[in-house]
Amino acid sequence: MFEQIISIDRMEQAVELFGSFDENVRQIEKEFSVEIISRGSELKVVGEPENVSKGIRAINGLLTLMNKGEELSSQNVRYVMSLVNDGNEDKLSGMMTGCICISAKGKPVKPKTLGQKNYVEAIKENTITLGVGPAGTGKTYLAVAMAVAAFRSKEINRIILTRPAVEAGEKLGFLPGDLQQKVDPYLRPLYDALFDMFGAETFQKHQEKGSIEVAPLAYMRGRTLDDSFIILDEAQNTTAEQMKMFLTRLGFNSKMVVTGDITQVDLPDGKKSGLVEAMRILKNVEDIKTVRFNEKDVVRHKLVQDIIKAYEKSEEEKKRR
Repeated sequence: MFEQIISIDRMEQAVELFGSFDENVRQIEKEFSVEIISRGSELKVVGEPENVSKGIRAINGLLTLMNKGEELSSQNVRYVMSLVNDGNEDKLSGMMTGCICISAKGKPVKPKTLGQKNYVEAIKENTITLGVGPAGTGKTYLAVAMAVAAFRSKEINRIILTRPAVEAGEKLGFLPGDLQQKVDPYLRPLYDALFDMFGAETFQKHQEKGSIEVAPLAYMRGRTLDDSFIILDEAQNTTAEQMKMFLTRLGFNSKMVVTGDITQVDLPDGKKSGLVEAMRILKNVEDIKTVRFNEKDVVRHKLVQDIIKAYEKSEEEKKRR
């Protein structure tokens, strides 16, 4: 057995590093098959040489996060371990980027993975950004945060959030209320993100003034959207015609973000996804950037990552058969 010692500067750092009921250290021990022993301001990592090296690198990665003011969570412990496994933990300090905006509850909103950082930078630098990847990667939430930041700094006058109501045919007819009430369930995730950023009361005020609009994609037809930050969510469920219609709404001094998961297309059989088409057609167009997320960028419950991996594995097996 091999062992290596790492020194911790401050006792409170050691307490945060270990986490509640030592859960952070337990994750590292389990992932790399090592034992971590605390001795005052020193940690001893015991195991096979390669595993000890990985354990030490993971601990150093977490200390880097803590020194940058990040609170440790189960998610970022998992993420640091995945970077260590890929030999990419040196990219960790480059991931640290400023706060995008402050939520209604006073929490700073910032990227938590390299994929999210690339996405935020793409939105800053391009007029149109396509964010493509699995559920839980923060595609919509970060796009809304960027829209709120641009709105608060008066770079734009309006935030427009839209998504296709895939079942907008007969099934919507069975729901009670007027058209807006019928489509509201489809728009709920967008409302949730805005409530989180603005608070319900401020959101209501801006919506009444017309400076925030949440509407189904069909409402975009025939409009030109100037001085706006426009987000199209669940774009994998647009047809090619709808996607073209949406992208050509772009006006002066506006930004567009299109998000979707091309593995979850709910269109009727035979219909091609407008998002898949747009990725192909627009890949060499200047000022349009596609950012792809993978399961490592999932910032929800660990099980979401495991579910995505299991489905990907199943899809690969199907293709091989």
